[in-house]
Amino acid sequence: MSSPSTVDHAAATPAHRTALTVLVYSDDANVRAAVRAALGTKPATDLPDVRVREAATEPAVIEAMDGIAKGHGRIDLAILDGEAVPAGGIGIARQLKDEIYRCPPLLVLTGRAQDGWLATWARADAIVPHPIDPVRLADVAAALLRPRVA
Repeated sequence: MSSPSTVDHAAATPAHRTALTVLVYSDDANVRAAVRAALGTKPATDLPDVRVREAATEPAVIEAMDGIAKGHGRIDLAILDGEAVPAGGIGIARQLKDEIYRCPPLLVLTGRAQDGWLATWARADAIVPHPIDPVRLADVAAALLRPRVA
């Protein structure tokens, strides 16, 4: 069951085993919508459909990721907004990498390209700066999702 701060956009398409789940965190609904639009139904033609699960708060991200750590559901990629407030995606990325065994790949959206070193410190698997370039975001997301299909 989704908490009020999370929305699962999978209801629009039938769920099946091969669908990939992407968690998108930002306190800004416009950022979440831009990420969802960039991913579309699949970020690359060689990948299965993606299901987007949104989180607007840090507790919602922790709850979703804690659920996968306990074997409840699956998240194949988490996209975290480094500019979210009050909890930024960079700090959340560091916490997830520290606390979750076999943490799924994390893509961090940074405020500036120069903030990449912070995302690297947080052990993010990939970095895409704001403003979101939909083609670049889809390409980076696809590269992180491909190993999850095999």
